[in-house]
Amino acid sequence: MEFRIGGSSSSTFSLRRSLLPPLKTVTTFTREWGRRRRRSTCIQSLSVSYHKFVEFALDETRRHTHLTPSPLQDKFSSMNSKDGKGRLSMLSFEAAKIRLLRSLIIETETMQVFDFTVFPEAEYDVPIFCANFFTSAKTNIVVLDLNPLHDIINQHEYKDKYFKSLIPLGLKYTQLFPWGGKLTSESIKFFSPIVIWTKFTSNPQKYDILYSAFKDYYKVWLELICKSVKETDESQVVLNLEAQHRYLTWRVEKDPGQGVLKKLIGDTLAKDLLKNFLFNGVDELGSKTFYDYFPHYCTQEGTLNKKGNIIGKSFENRPWDSRGEFIGNWFFNWILFI
Repeated sequence: MEFRIGGSSSSTFSLRRSLLPPLKTVTTFTREWGRRRRRSTCIQSLSVSYHKFVEFALDETRRHTHLTPSPLQDKFSSMNSKDGKGRLSMLSFEAAKIRLLRSLIIETETMQVFDFTVFPEAEYDVPIFCANFFTSAKTNIVVLDLNPLHDIINQHEYKDKYFKSLIPLGLKYTQLFPWGGKLTSESIKFFSPIVIWTKFTSNPQKYDILYSAFKDYYKVWLELICKSVKETDESQVVLNLEAQHRYLTWRVEKDPGQGVLKKLIGDTLAKDLLKNFLFNGVDELGSKTFYDYFPHYCTQEGTLNKKGNIIGKSFENRPWDSRGEFIGNWFFNWILFI
């Protein structure tokens, strides 16, 4: 709009100029708008919501058993990141046959993390349900599995009991989600022949397939836990307990999500969250240390060797064939569970 004073064009220009904000203000506003737009674009690109994964799992579990809030819920429910731009949401429950069902969802402006695990009671040797998803605007890193409680490389009885009938399900989704690259030989022993370990570019179609895989894997796990019979042999219960403690000890020390947690909430809170929530039981289910279970990680100085692969072999391709048979070499088979 133009205002003329006394018909003077110079007066008109002066008034126009006086009505404009200072150049510095315009520049600051433009930069801030640009930042908000980039953040908005990033947030829109993270359209997947992992809350619906949790809701499905809880609803499906309640169809089979009664869930009771875990005492952990009093301490671990939610927290904000140090910069106030991220939020961590936690849930935890107990049930018959289930020692702990827990979930963690991390939401920031640039990423989402979903960590959902269900641990059976020690009287049951059922695998541990595990879903670990990382999502950013451009990429996704996914691990979805029924982590075996016992050795499935050398103990065919345990593998046949829980995984033989699931191989077709695994093939269905591993064909849709290619192998995600190198996986160390130390890590591979905690995964099953049906593990989905993959990386993919963010897109809605892949999220839909991932959601279907999560639902199918969790339904199968619930069937296994519901059909499982309580172990009465005390020696086998002790073995189950030690196997779960070994798993927890490994995850507390080597879980790849530690770096993200430390960056978001600091070292002290991250350590507390890892030991007392995500891998609760590491201090209660056994007394063995990380070095007791994995002595090859101890250096001559008595410190932790932080190299990712101590045994010296990693797997760039899926190390199981279409029948679920492990196709690693004999040396790996021998050293796997020393």
